[in-house]
Amino acid sequence: MKGFKRTWPFHLMLLPSLVLLVIFNYIPMGGIVMAFQDYKPWLGIGGSEWVGLDNFRYLFERQDSLQVIWNTLLIAALKLVFNLAAPFTFALFLNEVRREGFKRYVQTMVYLPHFLSWVILGGILLDVLSTDGGFVNRALTAMFGIEPIFFLGDGNWFRFTVVVSDIWKEFGFGAIVFLAALANVDPSLYEAAEVDGASRLRQTLHITIPSMLPIAIVVGTLSLGNILNAGFDQIFNLYNPLVYDKGDIIDTFVYRTAILSGEMGFGTAIGLFKSLVSLVLILISYRLAYKWAGYRVF
Repeated sequence: MKGFKRTWPFHLMLLPSLVLLVIFNYIPMGGIVMAFQDYKPWLGIGGSEWVGLDNFRYLFERQDSLQVIWNTLLIAALKLVFNLAAPFTFALFLNEVRREGFKRYVQTMVYLPHFLSWVILGGILLDVLSTDGGFVNRALTAMFGIEPIFFLGDGNWFRFTVVVSDIWKEFGFGAIVFLAALANVDPSLYEAAEVDGASRLRQTLHITIPSMLPIAIVVGTLSLGNILNAGFDQIFNLYNPLVYDKGDIIDTFVYRTAILSGEMGFGTAIGLFKSLVSLVLILISYRLAYKWAGYRVF
């Protein structure tokens, strides 16, 4: 009680956040019941017909929903792998730069895209990748004689564009974790290696990389919990009906079925399915992070 009297102002500061959390995160969870109903907005939750697991069965019977699940897994897996490899590699190369001024400049430049929303970047990419005078297609035609590529209208190219643009946006910010790990490496290890005649490459292979592997394992395993989050903001701002078969993901599919088409029960079932799978993956990833890297959340 004495401790609470001393810290009550800090608890009071948390109160607005807790209220918002309850209003926007916990109270809406009551809507999960719609996943088991043929929900009609004019009837409400209390008056809509109870259908049990029919929405979930429908989820696995619809060909387009199965394709959406596959698209989500593929795009998210590619993002997971390359968003781990790109910042890891970038941090390795940046660690070798000895000119501090240039090093800070590069870090600042690669961080900037992270702070731009996909609304802004989506507009930029639409212009840059346009088949009608877009910079990328004009450069490809001038340098290699390649016909304009419909990056955002061809399904396979759309997946490539989504993954590459996400890497470009996030790899600089993601490298912060690895640069922090490198900052904690004992300099005496490098000094001892130099005395033994180890080249810079051997120092990287036997000191730098092993020092970064534990945090890489933690980042990689914890990312497993987001394997069904392929990036709604990005996909929503870039996709179109031409690429639904290859670029549609669970979140955009839920938006179209639940909000635009009015199939709220079915959309809720998809969202609940995604949440349950994500919960299982998060628990598994925490266990793997503890087993392989000694990282523990609780």
